[in-house]
Amino acid sequence: MQALANLRPTSYAGCRQFSICVFVRAMPLCMAVERGSAMQRYILKRAFYALISLVILSITIFCLIRFTGDPAILMVEPGASDADLQAIRKEFGLDKSLPVQYGVFVANMFRGDFGKSIYYREPAFDLYLQRLPASLWLTAVAMSISLVIGIPIGILSAVRVDSWVDSISKTFSILGLSLPSFWVGLMLMMIFSVSFGWLPSSGSGTFWHIIMPAFSLGWVFSAAHTRMARSAMLEVMGSEYVKLARLKGLPEKLVIVKHAFKNALIPVLTLAGINLVIMMNAAVVVESVFAWPGIGRLLYEGISNRDFPLVQTTVLMGGVMIVVINLLVDILYAYIDPRIRYGQ
Repeated sequence: MQALANLRPTSYAGCRQFSICVFVRAMPLCMAVERGSAMQRYILKRAFYALISLVILSITIFCLIRFTGDPAILMVEPGASDADLQAIRKEFGLDKSLPVQYGVFVANMFRGDFGKSIYYREPAFDLYLQRLPASLWLTAVAMSISLVIGIPIGILSAVRVDSWVDSISKTFSILGLSLPSFWVGLMLMMIFSVSFGWLPSSGSGTFWHIIMPAFSLGWVFSAAHTRMARSAMLEVMGSEYVKLARLKGLPEKLVIVKHAFKNALIPVLTLAGINLVIMMNAAVVVESVFAWPGIGRLLYEGISNRDFPLVQTTVLMGGVMIVVINLLVDILYAYIDPRIRYGQ
């Protein structure tokens, strides 16, 4: 800027030189402002979409859970009078119309009050926080199992294309995506608990309790990680820099480990980050089969007991985690790839 101040145009050539100098000096600043504004617009747009998704989710779960029936019927003794039923409905605000109930729910939610559990008579959010550590522990072990199994099989399948290793990998992927987790859990329970008595069939407390639930939960995701690792490795193996490394005469193991493997891990880890949240919220059946005291079992108990506040809290918190993770991934991609930022 000091150079621009010292440049005093005294002729047409001087004015032209001055204009060019101003344009050259200001162009980087304009480009930076343009990039910043484009990024801000992108973040605001994605945040707006995330907010709309959460609003739709809250309305959907609010309406669907009420189709399960009247919770007051489950809370009274057989042969209770209508006055008793009406008293319970009034205690939990179920005597009001659905729009009023939803408005009260949203207003209380913005104050951090997700309502009191109808069955447990405790704050629903506190119950969610009590069960969260068990689900996090189960999810962490299940994700570790899925990555330890899925990534090596996928990499070996890509390196040994059309070999017996590749055939085993494809068979494993098909079985992993076809066999439901609850069936795998029941088979594990029948073999290792009933037949041999090696592992406990339910509950929590020791490391032995988590082996079968974690494997049952990570089974499907290990197949997905295998397919992703195989496709990513095949794409990287055909890239130009891998071909150049081979032309330099580097050993094949060094080419695979140093040049191909690291780059092939990027999409696999991205998928694993998204699956981590999905896995924790999709563990309802596995936690119910093994009586694991996590969020999934809490959701099952809430649905069975028609506990509206508990179900709404559990589903909404799961939706918030999924939406936030997807939003962070979208923002990260926009920083990495400008084409996403500018909508190209």
